[in-house]
Amino acid sequence: MIQAIFFATFDVNEGPKVLHQVPASSITASPSTPSIPLLHFPSISSLIIPHPTLCNNGLVHFTTTDSPRHRILSYPQHIASSRYPRNAYTFNFCLVLPAGDNYNDGDGSGGGNNNSNGSGSSSTGGAVDFNSYIPVVRKLNLLFRSLEEQEQFLSRDVSAHRRDGSESKIYKVCEILLSDLNNYCEAMIPIDSANTLNIKLFPTYPPPPPLYAHHVPLATVRLDAGSPLVDDEWDLTLLKVLPYIDGVNSVKQIALRADADFKLVKKAVRHLLYYGCVVLLDVFSFGGIYACTSAVGEIVESEALREECRRYVSLEEDEEEEEEGGGDGGGMRAPFQWRNKRTAAGKEESKEHSIPITGTDLATLYLSLKQGQSVKNWCMERPDIVSKIDIRRFITFGIIKGFLYRVHKYAFLPPSSSKQRLTKANLRRSGDGYQRTGSGVAVKGGDGVGEEGEEEGVGDEAKEADEADLLKYLDGTHCFDEICTDLMISEKELVMKLKGLGDVQVICR
Repeated sequence: MIQAIFFATFDVNEGPKVLHQVPASSITASPSTPSIPLLHFPSISSLIIPHPTLCNNGLVHFTTTDSPRHRILSYPQHIASSRYPRNAYTFNFCLVLPAGDNYNDGDGSGGGNNNSNGSGSSSTGGAVDFNSYIPVVRKLNLLFRSLEEQEQFLSRDVSAHRRDGSESKIYKVCEILLSDLNNYCEAMIPIDSANTLNIKLFPTYPPPPPLYAHHVPLATVRLDAGSPLVDDEWDLTLLKVLPYIDGVNSVKQIALRADADFKLVKKAVRHLLYYGCVVLLDVFSFGGIYACTSAVGEIVESEALREECRRYVSLEEDEEEEEEGGGDGGGMRAPFQWRNKRTAAGKEESKEHSIPITGTDLATLYLSLKQGQSVKNWCMERPDIVSKIDIRRFITFGIIKGFLYRVHKYAFLPPSSSKQRLTKANLRRSGDGYQRTGSGVAVKGGDGVGEEGEEEGVGDEAKEADEADLLKYLDGTHCFDEICTDLMISEKELVMKLKGLGDVQVICR
């Protein structure tokens, strides 16, 4: 939040001087409005109006040593011209911000052209951070520099104000800018008939987490064609992938289904992730293992969270929505369209004999998830209550809220075995017709006898090629989801390949 805006210039008689300040007496005290200034201007005047060689070189920002401390953002300007006293005019529009912990150092950029929007960045903590105001002070100074060079806007306004005490346009701009940015995070201020100052604080967020081919994006807002967020002028790749972001397809599957380049799809998903439009999940399978985190106590203690979970995962809740012709068509429920299909007679019978699931039941179910137990085995142990919920949504809700985590499987092959197998596979893939004997001597392979021998050789080469592709993932750092996605195989096929290698260890963590 901006605490003050002031306009300072170099007076040929008095030196650096504050001509306008909002609020009044916030920088220098005046007899008409006596109050304690936010800072001691004489001690920082040389930084506000620096030597000409230090002007026009970019942002100048510093933190005062007063208590409470303040951060000053400025962009000093120096115009050399014979029409001014001492052949120069130096000025500076400055912003005063609180020097809190959420104001982090950083560089910013923004436009200085007339009638364009400034931009900035914001932390996710709610308050606009220090970087967001860098484009504001930059644009403010560059705009008025342009106006001064064109029509001497600043110097004439200052002279008129001193001569007859007329209301200053500069003061009005500072006053409106302070009010609008603090209240609305944007301002549109007409300067004259030909120029308007447009400034807006655009929030940006921390860099998104790493995105891999096996990640599954789930929309947190409506991204369908009827959503007010979706614009036809969006990037073409982004528009192509939106229909396939359903919480089921991985990034690679989205690229294949949308018939788009994987790198472009990955960039589009990262864009949505950056703005919080999607969250990342793991590939769901009933062979997966999930366990509780230390945050699982939240669903035990919070009745509102249990009720939210019940509405999201309950199959009875969905049936009521279908009968009412409803369905929300958006939010978290929209991506999952699959359901347990039952006949009308079956539904009526289940309504008569079944007891609706409660939030307490759901909390108990979450607490029963543990290491070493797959979702499939977990479901088989409690078929009655599990039949009332959507398993995929149940797991997804826990992942999103942070009280469940996925236990991934990693394959590890000892380096000695891996190197030996990789060398053998590379020799077979090289196609030079040589094979290495047990003694390490390369001998010429015999020519295949008949077509059957040739086909067998081709099959062995394909097998060796697949083995070579798999070996690079067996260092214990690649999870099963990543391996299956990259090699385009199922987990069952992966397990069979690993068994064929013999001494592969599977680690769950």
